[in-house]
Formats: sequence, C-alpha cells, structure tokens
Amino acid sequence: MSTDDTSDAREQLLSLANQFYEQFEGGSVPSMEVPTRTKTNIEYDEDSNVWVYGDRTSTRSANSVRGAQKLLKATYAIDFLARQLEEGRSSTLRELYYLSESWDLDEAQFSSQDESNQLIEDLEIVSGVTREDFHMRPEESGATVMGPLEIREQTRRGEREIHCQEDVGEGGYQIPNNPDTIDFLDNDADFVLAVETGGMRDRLVENGFDEEYNAIVVHLKGQPARATRRLTKRLHDELDLPVVVFTDGDPWSYRIYGSVAYGSIKSAHLSEYLATPQAQYVGIRPEDIVEYDLPTDPLSDSDVNALESELEDPRFQTEFWTDQIELQLDIEKKSEQQSLAARGLDFVTDTYLPERLTEMGVL
Repeated sequence: MSTDDTSDAREQLLSLANQFYEQFEGGSVPSMEVPTRTKTNIEYDEDSNVWVYGDRTSTRSANSVRGAQKLLKATYAIDFLARQLEEGRSSTLRELYYLSESWDLDEAQFSSQDESNQLIEDLEIVSGVTREDFHMRPEESGATVMGPLEIREQTRRGEREIHCQEDVGEGGYQIPNNPDTIDFLDNDADFVLAVETGGMRDRLVENGFDEEYNAIVVHLKGQPARATRRLTKRLHDELDLPVVVFTDGDPWSYRIYGSVAYGSIKSAHLSEYLATPQAQYVGIRPEDIVEYDLPTDPLSDSDVNALESELEDPRFQTEFWTDQIELQLDIEKKSEQQSLAARGLDFVTDTYLPERLTEMGVL
C-alpha cells in the first residue's frame, strides 16, 4: 500500500470517530448504523452480479449501556488502528482481541474474538475501507497456488519474481494476506481450479493435472480466506480465466462454493471486491454420488437442516442448485472429494475432471 492509501485509510477512521464527537456536541446520542448481516437482508445486484446487503440496518447507539459499550470499544479500536497506520505497523485479528486487555478502561475490552472481529467488520462497512487497508491480518490461512503463472510480489526486501510451478516446491506459492500487492507478469493457464481439501489438491499436483491441463490450482483450504477469494477474482477478471470450484458433496462445501461465487453473508459489503459470480461448480455433485456409486456417509440432522436452509437461501435460487439439493435430500447421502479414489488414484485426473470440464465448456 502506498503512503497516500495509508493516509486515506487513517483519515476515514478518524472521520468516523469525529462523527461521534459531533453528535455529542450537537446534543444527539452518538450512534453508528450498519447493515443487518443476515441472509434475509442480502439482495442480488444486477449491475455487479453479486449479492450485497439490502436496506435493513442495525443501530449501535449509546442510548443503552450495551450500545454505549459498543461505541466505546469502536472508539478505542479506531484510536489503535489510526496509530498503527501512522507507525506503519500491522497486527492480526487475534492480536487485536488480546491488545484490548491492555486498554485502560475495562469496559473497552473485548469479551471474545468474535466480538472484536465483528467490530472490525462494522468499521469496514461504515468507513468504506477494508481491513487489509487498516493493516489488519487474519491468522495465516496457508492457502496456496500451483500452476503456469508468473508473478511479481512486494516483500520486505523488495520485489521478487516467482513462477508458481518452476520456482516453488510441491506445496506451491503461498497466497499473501493482501494479494493486491501481486502483479501478474505472464501465464500459460487455461482456467483456474479452486479446490477445497488439501488431500485433493495434493492428488492433482502429484498427478500433474496443473501441467497437463494448464490449470492454476488454488487450494481453498476449507472455507476460503478473503485473500484467497480476492486472488481468485483477480485471476478471472484480469487474466480472463474461467474459474471452477471443486469441493466435497455436502451442504457446508456448497457454501464454500457460494462464498467464492456469490459472496458470504458476513462480508456482503465486499462482494464486488471478493466474489467471482462467473465461477462454476464442478463437483462433487449429488448426481455424482448416484452416477458413480461413490462411497458415502448418511446425512446428519444438521446436514438436512443446512440443505433445507440452502433451498431458501437467495444465493442458491437456481434450477441447478434446487435440483441437486432436492436429490441429496432424497438419497440422504453425502460424499467427499477423495471418495473418487474408490475408482483408482488417477480417476479424478484422467476421467472425472476432464469429462466434467469438457461438458462445462472449460476444456
């Protein structure tokens, strides 16, 4: 980030704190309004093709003890973040939670990391500045990239150029916290394959799938971090590469796909920045469980509830997802990516993915 960008982020934070003081001076009860973060308050934006927050809002107001404490914590957090930016420092979300224990007012301290995380999200929404611009980092996600892609990245020791096949080990190139510091130099890729599990990612790399099919394999590492989703979006938007998502065949994994393609509920304010609405779902699909007679586990009660919830989720209101979810509720089974190994270790790279990607027009 440039000095000007850092200054802009700091000014936005201080401007927000100044609004509280102006409300005090004007005789008003200080308050802060943020969108209600529930699936009933997201709507489809036809211009950007992503899901964003609707008009419903929640108010953090000092007219109650609880509300006053929330604004007090926000003020302390703003002060910390502004000083951090001024000093050119950074910190993690986890560190912010612990740092609050050193603040001089007990009432300003966070009771849990969920509370401090939510406050950072509130500040992002109200200020229009991302947490990356606050110099706030998550704990390391460990997500990686392997494929025919050459990049330039900024490091503490200056710029370095990396080829994400030739200059990395089997583990691949680790995605930085802020992938906007990466420049794409060159690539021979035909598409991006975003993979949920480490085991499947390793299988694809060991079998040379990235080389044979000119694929950039992005390891999502479960529910993908924001940096992973941002890099995936940049690969699509800037390099014009199709994106396909490969996960387990269960409702929680469908939500992983949803966060890549549609955006997540908790970060809907950043959907245009993080989501790739053109991303397609390659599998595991419930129809695969039937067609390939895959090894399965029975759906748990929580799985059933999650699937039924997805039928009502506006992000899954398409014919494809309705058919797949209703089929899964009917067969009452779920299956993992690695269940494809029941047909041999090479089945996923020699048969399953090539056939499916051809059907989808990616290959």
